Amino acid sequence: MALSHDEVRRIAELAKLDLTDDEVALYAGQLSHILDYFQKLQQIDTSQIPPTASVLPLRNVLREDVALPALSVGQVIANAPDAEDNQFRVSAVLGDE
Repeated sequence: MALSHDEVRRIAELAKLDLTDDEVALYAGQLSHILDYFQKLQQIDTSQIPPTASVLPLRNVLREDVALPALSVGQVIANAPDAEDNQFRVSAVLGDE
C-alpha cells in the first residue's frame, strides 16, 4: 500500500508536524513499507489463538506501604528554586487579562 505525498502531508498536519518536501518523500516510503508489513501480518491465521490482553502473567509490583516521619519544612523547601518565609515562591500564572 503506497501512501501519496498528499496523504503524508495530511497525517503530518494531524500530528502538528511541519515537514519539508524531502521529509514527505522519505516518510511516504517508510510509512508505505510499514503498511505493507501490516498487510503481511493480516494474512497470518490466528483463528486458533485465544484473545489476550497481555502475554505476560499479571502480578502486583507495588511495595509495602510504610509510614515514615514527615519531612521538616527546611527539607521540603531545600531544593526549591525560590522560597520566602518557608513557602515556595512561584511566578504568577494569571495575566492581567
